[in-house]
Amino acid sequence: MNFTDLISTASSSLFKSKVRTLLTIIAIFIGAMTITLTNGIGTGIKSYLNKQIGDLGATNVLQIQLTNTTKYGPGSGNTGPAPYNPKQQVAISAGNGPRGKKQLLMNNTDIQTIKSIPNITSAIPVHPLSPAYMMGRSGKYQLSIQEQYGSTTAALLAGLGVNNQSNQNQMIIPATYVSALGYSNNQSILGQQITIGINNALGKQSTIKATVTGVEQNALIGGLGAFANSALANQIYQVQSVGLPPAISDSFTTVEATFPANLTNTQINQLTTELKNKGFTGQTIKDQENTIFTALNVIIIVLDMFGVIALLAASFGIINTLLMSVQERTKEIGLMKALGMSPRKIFTLFSIEAVMIGFWGSILGVAFAALIGKVVNTIGSHGFLKDFKGLSLLTFPLSTILAVVIGIMLIAFLAGTLPAIRASKKDPIEALRYE
Repeated sequence: MNFTDLISTASSSLFKSKVRTLLTIIAIFIGAMTITLTNGIGTGIKSYLNKQIGDLGATNVLQIQLTNTTKYGPGSGNTGPAPYNPKQQVAISAGNGPRGKKQLLMNNTDIQTIKSIPNITSAIPVHPLSPAYMMGRSGKYQLSIQEQYGSTTAALLAGLGVNNQSNQNQMIIPATYVSALGYSNNQSILGQQITIGINNALGKQSTIKATVTGVEQNALIGGLGAFANSALANQIYQVQSVGLPPAISDSFTTVEATFPANLTNTQINQLTTELKNKGFTGQTIKDQENTIFTALNVIIIVLDMFGVIALLAASFGIINTLLMSVQERTKEIGLMKALGMSPRKIFTLFSIEAVMIGFWGSILGVAFAALIGKVVNTIGSHGFLKDFKGLSLLTFPLSTILAVVIGIMLIAFLAGTLPAIRASKKDPIEALRYE
């Protein structure tokens, strides 16, 4: 009996007990589908984030802050108060994090220290902008805005980026702002002036105007708010800082520093180490991406565990299916041995049956996952994902599909080893006498 005959015999044997085989295949199907879907989500999001980072063009930028001396900043109750340092800038609250979470203020002295570090080509303070509102044709809305630095770009649906060399106030807005501001489409808002309301430290409110030069596509990175050119950002900051002590108005929490784009990873690590030695923490956008990817990978691993559990149950199903098959086919095994089939070929026959169960379960699972992915991507592109151009939530590279199928077939082979060994060791005389 050649290999082709073994495959044919294994195929026909599987369907002698259709229900038992089908249930085992379904268990493998569930595991394969789960693992394929979770990895498809991870691949889709990672591909999109990588594209967004490419659009930002900011891979040679460091976001630098002063290193906090305790887990949640100076004076945090979580780790006890930090020693007083008269040279250290005043700490301010940063966002809505844990109680006591602080960020240290930096000043122009810190800028000069950063600029003195080898391979730092520029260092620009990042001033927080906190306008009260923006006003369009249809009323007032909250505005989230940050300065558009020369090191970053935005993927635009319409118009042009802001010009940091211009004295005119310019801004780019996300696509989601267009209709809220009372405009029918992306083109109609280009060149229009948006009124921005700003509260100063004395409680007085004033307004300035800015011209919309472009509409940015929504993105997971860099697309959560508007961008201002340097002229607009400086004016917003100057207005909101009226009434603040000079020590506060001339301070900032973050510095954006650039380095040569051709630096190796080793050189970048040396650069961040030098910053650390001088009391700073520096992160590239790749570092931030890695943080996101780490969290994403943990989620995917947890979800994959459900698929692994299904495959583990399926493995016992394969063992049970084949052990029962060996028991039911005892006389058949004895006859094959009596006709000269070697134990090795009998082992191969039952191993092929196990692999075929794994193959069909994995193929069906992967195919169904791909179908679900296509439906979700189609619905999403016209619905909940329509604002994220270029995002395919579920992506299935051929390498991932092959890895799932081959991996499950290997698991099936290992699960079928015990029944195959038992079948190959059957004594032909005893097997033929079996009732």
